[in-house]
Amino acid sequence: MGKGSEVFTALNVAVLTVSDKRDASNDTSGDFLREAIGEAGHLVADHAIVPDNLYRIRAVVSNWIASRDVQVVIVNGGTGFNAKNCTPEALLPLLDREVEGFGEIFRMVSWEEIGSATLQSRAVAGLANQTLIFAVPGSTSACRTAWERIISDQLDARTGPCTFVSHLKKM
Repeated sequence: MGKGSEVFTALNVAVLTVSDKRDASNDTSGDFLREAIGEAGHLVADHAIVPDNLYRIRAVVSNWIASRDVQVVIVNGGTGFNAKNCTPEALLPLLDREVEGFGEIFRMVSWEEIGSATLQSRAVAGLANQTLIFAVPGSTSACRTAWERIISDQLDARTGPCTFVSHLKKM
């Protein structure tokens, strides 16, 4: 791997949990992501929990995209193949550019953990208004896999040869 920047840049990250069953008392995936973001040196700019509803998801994420205070959004939940799951459908129209490789890489690393069930993961990512958006499955193990194997490196300017940090809103 090549060399990234020598300087760490703390980013403002918002976390959205999409679930009809989770609330603040049992949002283990959102809790994990917020802890991991803080441990990595980034700031949790905001967090929310919304039901698996296309328009509620879009409303919250659109607000963060328009905000000057949010550079990255991580959405957990609503990416499965059940009829009610609509996170990709909510997010894709909002994106200026899709990061096609994210879903592919997520399914590749998930294969090691869950085998062919990874086919039903519709993880997506993209950029909108210089805001990087990731959508991952809602299980805590899937959030851990996405964070540890993909997302954390892409949010660290020191990772080489390239990350998404230079494409984000400047604070």
